[in-house]
Amino acid sequence: MDFSFTPEQEQIRQAIERLCAPFDADYWLRRDREGGFPDDFHRAVAQAGWLGIAMPEEHGGAGLGITEAALMMQTISASGAGLSGASAVHMNIFGLHPAVVFGTPEQKRRWLPPLIAGEDRACFAVTEPSTGLNTLKLKTRAVRQGDHYVVTGQKVWISTAQVANKLLLLARTTPIEEAKGTRGLSLFYTDLDKNSIEVREIDKMGRKCVDSNQVFIDALRVPVADRIGEEGSGFEYILHGMNPERILIAAEAVGLGKAALARAASYAKERIVFDRPIGQNQAIQHPLAKCWMELEAANLMVFKAASLYDCGKPCGAEANAAKYLAGEASFRACETAILTHGGMGYAREYHVERYLREAWIPRLAPVSPQLVLCFIAEKVLGLPKSY
Repeated sequence: MDFSFTPEQEQIRQAIERLCAPFDADYWLRRDREGGFPDDFHRAVAQAGWLGIAMPEEHGGAGLGITEAALMMQTISASGAGLSGASAVHMNIFGLHPAVVFGTPEQKRRWLPPLIAGEDRACFAVTEPSTGLNTLKLKTRAVRQGDHYVVTGQKVWISTAQVANKLLLLARTTPIEEAKGTRGLSLFYTDLDKNSIEVREIDKMGRKCVDSNQVFIDALRVPVADRIGEEGSGFEYILHGMNPERILIAAEAVGLGKAALARAASYAKERIVFDRPIGQNQAIQHPLAKCWMELEAANLMVFKAASLYDCGKPCGAEANAAKYLAGEASFRACETAILTHGGMGYAREYHVERYLREAWIPRLAPVSPQLVLCFIAEKVLGLPKSY
């Protein structure tokens, strides 16, 4: 059993560190204050070919695994970009995985190259205001009319919808009262047509430069050619993207925690109080040491889950556990970083307050910590379903 990365994987880490170097913590602080999508960062990632890290080589991607993608996303986050930088490219890395697995050759030729090149930007439209994580009850309706579907409904917490021109959309093609089991939902990848879609940005706590939105869909015409796979099988297809998403968000959370921990340790060595650096005090040392251990433990689960996924083995428990452990470890690291800075931790110029605001994201999304615990209890421990 070897826990080290291969030389090729280390080269990926180093290349991403070089790419991120011009986009330092002060760059992301400005973005946090001013908002506005980080087009220059997204463009730099696209031009270097990294948006296609986990996409098929025949369509311009690198053909690598979720392990390499997780390493890339963690490195972006740990550079000081945090969730602002990671979220700017997150959807492009994993989002179209259902299309990679279930799309036709024609669809992949049409969809993947412009996404990899950064010419297209996609958003992921699943969550609805009245259903939350109860995806099988979603209400957005797609009614077939000849060679098109007409879609009407509402989505919420849709990232990058302000700047996206493409939409990965899960909608109901069978009325809920007629649907059986997980059937009745269909998955589409189509144009985000602002003539039929209204996008309202949500004013939120952190990650100002990557928008989150309410999306109102009114009679959007979607070609049948933009449906992925069979009608009614969309929920099954979307499941294929859930484990990679959990792995990537967990990797990003660990990266964010590492960025906060590095700043805290640096400050603790430099800050002199009572004629000695505060990092000499065990009351400062021990919480930081504990954060390092928690982040390292979470990181092992992240890459165990990624390795299992890349080997084609079941990884649902590990992917969910990685998301939970990384979210909690990241939050505690960011909180401890503020406490280490004392009053200055509350000042934006020291960055750690921004990291703490962003650390809420991997705790809350894409699945709540409570549902992760329910999943582990039921699927791993064999306990009765509680909901």
